[in-house]
Amino acid sequence: MKFGRTHARRRGLRRSHLLVAAGLAAVGAGLTPWLGIAGQAPAASAPRPTPFLQQAGTTPPHHGVAPANAMRRAAPVLDRTGWTVTASDQETAGQDGRAANVLDGDETTLWHSKWSGTATPFPHSVTIDMHRTAVVSAILYRPRSDSANGRIGEYSISLSADGQNWGTPVAGGTLADDGGAKSLGFAPQGTRFVRLTALSEAGGRGPWTAAAELNLLGDPGTPAATVSLSRSGWTATASDEETAAEDGRAANVLDGDDATIWHSRWSGTPAPLPHSITIDMHRTQAVSALTFQPRQGKANGRPGAFSITTSTDGANFGTPVSMGTWRDDDTVKTATFTRTRSARYIRLTVTTEAGGRGPWTSASEIGLSGPATAGVHGSWGRITGFPLVPVATAVLPGDKLLAWSAYATDRFGGSNGYTQTAILDLKTNRVTQRRIDHTGHDMFCPGIAMLADGRVLVTGGSNAEKASIYDPVLDDWITTTDMNIPRGYQSMTLLSTGEAFVLGGSWSGGAGDKAGEVWSPETRTWRRLTGVPASSAQTADPAGPYRSDNHMWLHATSGGKVLQLGPSKQMNWITTTGAGSITSAGTRADSGDAMTGNAVAYDIGKLLTLGGSPAYEKTPATRRAYTVDLSGDQVRAARTGDMAHARAFSNSVVLPDGKVAVFGGQGYPVPFSDATSVLAPELWDPATGSFTPLATMAVPRNYHSVANLLPDGRIFSGGGGLCGDCATNHADGAVFTPPYLLNSDGSPKPRPVIAGGVPSRAAPGTSLTVDTEGSVASFVLMRAAAATHSTDNDQRRVPLVSTAAGSGKHTVRIPSDTGVVLPGNYLLFALDAQGVPSIAKFLTIS
Repeated sequence: MKFGRTHARRRGLRRSHLLVAAGLAAVGAGLTPWLGIAGQAPAASAPRPTPFLQQAGTTPPHHGVAPANAMRRAAPVLDRTGWTVTASDQETAGQDGRAANVLDGDETTLWHSKWSGTATPFPHSVTIDMHRTAVVSAILYRPRSDSANGRIGEYSISLSADGQNWGTPVAGGTLADDGGAKSLGFAPQGTRFVRLTALSEAGGRGPWTAAAELNLLGDPGTPAATVSLSRSGWTATASDEETAAEDGRAANVLDGDDATIWHSRWSGTPAPLPHSITIDMHRTQAVSALTFQPRQGKANGRPGAFSITTSTDGANFGTPVSMGTWRDDDTVKTATFTRTRSARYIRLTVTTEAGGRGPWTSASEIGLSGPATAGVHGSWGRITGFPLVPVATAVLPGDKLLAWSAYATDRFGGSNGYTQTAILDLKTNRVTQRRIDHTGHDMFCPGIAMLADGRVLVTGGSNAEKASIYDPVLDDWITTTDMNIPRGYQSMTLLSTGEAFVLGGSWSGGAGDKAGEVWSPETRTWRRLTGVPASSAQTADPAGPYRSDNHMWLHATSGGKVLQLGPSKQMNWITTTGAGSITSAGTRADSGDAMTGNAVAYDIGKLLTLGGSPAYEKTPATRRAYTVDLSGDQVRAARTGDMAHARAFSNSVVLPDGKVAVFGGQGYPVPFSDATSVLAPELWDPATGSFTPLATMAVPRNYHSVANLLPDGRIFSGGGGLCGDCATNHADGAVFTPPYLLNSDGSPKPRPVIAGGVPSRAAPGTSLTVDTEGSVASFVLMRAAAATHSTDNDQRRVPLVSTAAGSGKHTVRIPSDTGVVLPGNYLLFALDAQGVPSIAKFLTIS
């Protein structure tokens, strides 16, 4: 096993990066979020509340709210000693609203923008000077507690090394209008100055901004925009090593075997602390982080306090590029450097043993990461904060992304009859929030289908019998007829007939077989499919139907038929005429059940399945991927290349060039946990069947996360959590630019342009004459998709037959089979010979 892959060996909870991310939830009542973790204390003036209790793997009860404090923060709250703060403006006449109040540890004092006399208009900004360089990953913002006035709505965050040069903002977004503490995250990096700029007041009550306290989170152990460096040819030496009583050589940290270790000398007279180990890469290259895997099975020798230095010659190591204290556990640790260094030698020096058990140091594996190359690994945009956790999303015309959570912005539970929604404007990056009450539908954990007319059908969930429709033209929600069978965690797909099919969903709505049913757009009613029991498509989850009929992978084909190709290892053909029927389509090659994996249609009659685990939670995920090819009623499944990382709760997106990107997930799935998070996305190439790494994410995306292809060929990745007063709510998202859009230096590649000739609507089997600019080699339709709970049955890629029709013109034929091109909204892309896509045009096929 190579280091950097998800590790197979486990003692209790699987070892992991325990990560903090942008958009963490407010902590519970009576607790303040300004607590120190990983050995770094809060400022002396700050209160010291009871720290979070780590309850990794705790799952909320059925229709319940996740327990408070479900996970401990992983990033330390930085020590504020010596910090100063300034503001663009402050109130000193009508009240003590000085900027310095945000650092005094007293939540009853506050910074307030100037309001006496003539109020200062937006924007208002406050700048923290740490007077030293440190890795920072988030601002912790506590609104004032005595009034709603001045709560920050829209915001941006900028960083500077010198207080003069700020560059582009690293984060921005919109915060919910409530008094809870907020964590505003961004990609971790070294900085001295951090500026928070308020662009609006959350409730629109006036031109005011206020803050009771501001703190900063440090290194979360998730270096963003990096890739693991190849260890080929590396060597390791140590200040001392045990070779008499055991094989504790330094070289063991590079052998790819987590059962072998480096151990400081302990036989005879133990070598005293400090102990150091030095990696010689035998070449000079850019390095930005060190990853450390502790020994497994024994606690002795876990590093506590550490420092990392670098050298180009092996003699002069200079000042540390990272310092800190690691927790006393067996999770993988990552130390992000304050800035990328060009080095050949990397030295880790350990000065204390984490548990104080003795003068020892040990390590199983050590790896290094360097900055990603945009043209090879893609690049991430700034993190956008949402006023809710985006648990479900749908791509809309007009460069909009619809998102929703549950009755609350940060938690679920009960059957409350309303839903928090938001819309991200992809052109302006602004997020607007709205609570939907009039449908009587809490749409948490729903089924979703994109309808033939471009509307979004949402079924079940916390209000398990309900069905609602979002109309993007009217920007409004309407009700439709309740389902016959109440459901939650069910799956849906549009049929070739324009009807919508739903199956499974025992998470909500009581016990019983959640058999199939079909919704008619003409009658707006549901009809039962008594011949399609959900039991035929279940996994062997030990929790029974409550988990085993969740999140099915459904692919609609001709004549109203559906292939159910997972997550159960058995695949099934489903017919939807009359009472319907379900018959075996064979097994998915040698795959086992793969719950919380996913499937993507990357070509006509060709699907890729990725990851998953035998049970919904607390079972090891798989790295395996399979292709499933359809030829009429014949289904052929075959194993393709493995992912580098095992993943469950991940999300996958097919790109216009036919490649498939997979984001996030866990090696050992546990809802509401960021343990065993996989931060490195991967890209599957159908031409080779292999996966290649992409630029590392800054935020874990696990349970309740989403990913969507956008009209400009980029990908939105966001969400995760929804567990109330916990540390794993990720009320944010970021846009990933795939490498096919970038030159080797990171600059944008020239793109084809669709200049005209695309109507708003076209029928199957018709031809279009499309006007283009630039070099165009092919065209493809990508169905506008909707995602939730790792499942997106609306995704499909349909390559089109096209011919040149004169200068800058192409005749493009739409398939006539609605089993190939399901009715509904599509993104029409033009691609050049290298697979670079244009910006898409929306086209409704019906």
